[in-house]
Amino acid sequence: MSGGKRLRKPAAAKPARKVKKATAKPAEPAMDVAVGRRIRDLRRIRQFSLETVAARTNLSIGFLSQIERGLSSPSLRVLATLSDVLGVGIAALFGASPNADGASDQVVTRGLQRPELKLWRTGVSKQLLSPASADNRLNLFLVHLEPGGSTGDELYTHDGEEAGLVLEGEMMLTVDSETWSLKTGDSFRFASQRPHRFSNPAQDAKAVVLWVNCVTGTA
Repeated sequence: MSGGKRLRKPAAAKPARKVKKATAKPAEPAMDVAVGRRIRDLRRIRQFSLETVAARTNLSIGFLSQIERGLSSPSLRVLATLSDVLGVGIAALFGASPNADGASDQVVTRGLQRPELKLWRTGVSKQLLSPASADNRLNLFLVHLEPGGSTGDELYTHDGEEAGLVLEGEMMLTVDSETWSLKTGDSFRFASQRPHRFSNPAQDAKAVVLWVNCVTGTA
């Protein structure tokens, strides 16, 4: 009406903002469960008790039980120690549960069928490029190191020899008391009984290493 105040139309109600649900981290613990089962199966095949494995690894029975039940994510150092005691290479922890005889006549591993061992707490993952078998002595891996990924501050040892070639990024390798910075195209070889560790020093780039492990002894 003229001369009167113009009434404002009530503002349309804004649609309620959708609250984004926190994106759940992929269920890496499923990997812990799978690895734990393989360790348990290998231990039973060898007819070792938890007490025997604990005594040979200097790990507590409780910790070993947690690993076997998938309640704890073991480091690469712990897995290497357990593999030695069980008389296998780390590759035996990949893929399907091992048979009692560990035999395998597989020759080829397809790119889309690579078993992977993902140590998600430490930023290290290993893809097995050679056929998986508990009795393999020579194994080929593609190791991925996330930015800052590391085997830990503590040096560790295990049976065998290892060698590798850095395909991408940079890797810090410590053997005994000496440390090297390895970049794309650099390679290495050393006896695995020598205390060692490795890491990716970059905070914004992944490192990829072609890695060979040769197991030389038995438990």
